[in-house]
Amino acid sequence: MVNACTLTGGAERDIRRFINRARRENGSALIILAGCHGQVYPERAFGADLVLGHEEKFRIADLLGKAGPIRSDRDLFSLESARIGSLPQGKTRFFLKIQDGCDNFCSYCVVPYARGNPRSRPADEVIKIAKALKQGGVNEIVLTGIEISAYRDHETNMDLKGLLNALIESETPARIRMSSVDPLFIDDEFVDIMAGSDKVMKSLHIPLQSGSDEILKRMGRRYTSAFVKDLIKRLTAKMPRIGIGLDVIAGFPGEDEDRYRETITFVESAPIYYLHVFPFSARIGTRAWAMDEKVPEAQKKRRVGQLRSLDQVKRQAFYRLFIGTDVQIIAEGKVYKGKYMRGYTDNYLPLYLPYEKKLENCLLQVTIEGVEDGLLRARAGPG
Repeated sequence: MVNACTLTGGAERDIRRFINRARRENGSALIILAGCHGQVYPERAFGADLVLGHEEKFRIADLLGKAGPIRSDRDLFSLESARIGSLPQGKTRFFLKIQDGCDNFCSYCVVPYARGNPRSRPADEVIKIAKALKQGGVNEIVLTGIEISAYRDHETNMDLKGLLNALIESETPARIRMSSVDPLFIDDEFVDIMAGSDKVMKSLHIPLQSGSDEILKRMGRRYTSAFVKDLIKRLTAKMPRIGIGLDVIAGFPGEDEDRYRETITFVESAPIYYLHVFPFSARIGTRAWAMDEKVPEAQKKRRVGQLRSLDQVKRQAFYRLFIGTDVQIIAEGKVYKGKYMRGYTDNYLPLYLPYEKKLENCLLQVTIEGVEDGLLRARAGPG
């Protein structure tokens, strides 16, 4: 079974490659293509025997032997139930899905077609899961979803801010982190909740996408670069140590050299931690698919490279701000380079210290020493 992403053309190439390899290795196998790709592009099956949509991938046993493709309308999607009795024990971090779906329909994005309308897990269920995770030894939860800023309990009308407050006041793991949050949702109340709680980690990922107002408009984003610049200013004023990451898309149609430079200037001047950089990938069915002024692939590749180099500059500068400081991490169990274990600070710095099994999943006080072997090194114990 291939549970397939369809966000970019690269993901689609991976699907084709994987199905071809599976067919070569076992020509008699039944190959099922399921998930987002099957939902949006069922006709592009690449030789799979059965194509299932996003909703249907949770009912595979019932659908074996049926003729496909089989997919539900995006308005009918549900949110899969949580199996609290089978939650993992002793993990350091758990990604807790609180929401699914999106109805923003940005011009470049196929996700609303793949994942359906927004729907949310009831707040009391989220809190119940968080409590069970704590009892099972999990020390950090990451609130995830397609668009968690669209979270809304359908019974109480509680939004993400209300859910955060409820989790802060409940019996939950020691740390609460969030995945990407729409900048338009981040108001002063949200900032105050983040700043005022030791439970909520001081890291935030913002899907900026471009530093050019003209490109943001073409993308269908509903904010300006000045709005995000002011938002970052407010966040850092309340939380000077906050680690802010930004998504950036390079090579969107209409992004000439001047508009590209606007993004570079924005990132260079912003007090952020890191970038996630993506080359624009046109997806059939989106508005951007038909846009003119397309950026040549070679130019797109060059811009991605420059932005990723800038990402490294921003990361190293952010690292240097904290060398010599005492911080807390939760040590993870995986061994790196044969001798290190890793843990993340509240503002998402990845710290590496000599591996000791007894430290796994423990909340540790460490001192950041510097960069060694390309890693940000730390030692246990302050001072």
